[in-house]
Amino acid sequence: MASGEPATKKSKTDALPEHLSGIPEETKKVLIEIDAVQNEIDGLNEKASEEILKVEQKYNLLRRPQYEKRCEMIKKIPNFWCTAFLNHPQLSSIIDESEEQALTHLSNIEVDEFDDIKSGFRLRFFFTPNEFFENEKIEKEYNLGDTPSTTGTTIRWKEGKNLGKKGDSSSPLSFFEWLSENVDPAHDDIAEVIKDDMWPNPLQYYLLPEMEETGDDFEELIDDEEGLEEVDDEGGSEGEENDA
Repeated sequence: MASGEPATKKSKTDALPEHLSGIPEETKKVLIEIDAVQNEIDGLNEKASEEILKVEQKYNLLRRPQYEKRCEMIKKIPNFWCTAFLNHPQLSSIIDESEEQALTHLSNIEVDEFDDIKSGFRLRFFFTPNEFFENEKIEKEYNLGDTPSTTGTTIRWKEGKNLGKKGDSSSPLSFFEWLSENVDPAHDDIAEVIKDDMWPNPLQYYLLPEMEETGDDFEELIDDEEGLEEVDDEGGSEGEENDA
């Protein structure tokens, strides 16, 4: 076909897959009409996604001061982030005993989505001075554009304290191995868990054991109240019988 020559427009019948070529013409017509309506729905869905993205961008800006305020408060609680990580059902499974001590020095976490949200995000981990590495801040950046990639801070390990090399390639990555490596964004579940679950509400994981205890206490309180109600009912019944 010569350059600039318009493409041949497909007929409505050509719009259907070959394996449906033998169906009745009336059915073909209805299917093509359904397809046209579906295209309209898809267009609305795409428009909705764009509008939702604008709302998310707006509220990301509104949430930022609150996140900063929360971070300053968290700094006043010793081992807050370490406790939250160890209470998290997924993150706790990648933290071994040799890493727990290092995590007690984790003083702050920040999650920054790129301005357009969909093209990537950054994770920042802040540490107090410790015996394991020199870095005060370790950052991982995830670019989710046409060529997804991960870049991260090189951890300056102190002699004999490298937690990023366990020597067992068959085992899942531990937390500090993950922090040391640039994992393919498409397969980085740890980053997604931190960004989408831990970061929005770390308090729920810090309080998890206490919440369970509170739940037990609440159930005991309900049982006690039900017992008192039964006693009151029985006492009321006896009073009615005596009056009779």
